[in-house]
Amino acid sequence: MLKEFREFAMRGNVVDLAVGIIIGGAFGKIVTSLVNDVIMPPIGLLLGGVDFSNLFLDLSGGDYASLAAAREAGAPVIGYGAFVNTMLDFVIVAFAIFLLVRAINRLKKAAPPAPPPGPSNEEKLLGEIRDLLKSR
Repeated sequence: MLKEFREFAMRGNVVDLAVGIIIGGAFGKIVTSLVNDVIMPPIGLLLGGVDFSNLFLDLSGGDYASLAAAREAGAPVIGYGAFVNTMLDFVIVAFAIFLLVRAINRLKKAAPPAPPPGPSNEEKLLGEIRDLLKSR
């Protein structure tokens, strides 16, 4: 059983998948930092100093200064600002994956078209019969 598991784990596809997941996780952290620390602050500044990560809707009707304060008080909140950040993360990751797949597809050389199939046996026989009839 151990040998069988080792063979399974060492297959190229499984190792490639593991590497892809690890790199994808690291890439996700980079994109999250890009969105939270680079993209959203200027957008928030343009919209009048809004901090998207702190935008929330309090369902209890209380008055809380921040999302953290509302959550600490146990108030039911909808953190739509964090959702906007997460959606932007997703769009950036999806676009990056699209560009990567597109680049890989361009690097792959298209397989040369298969040569047209030769005449079938029936066609060969018919050709021979035709040639015999012509020669008579």
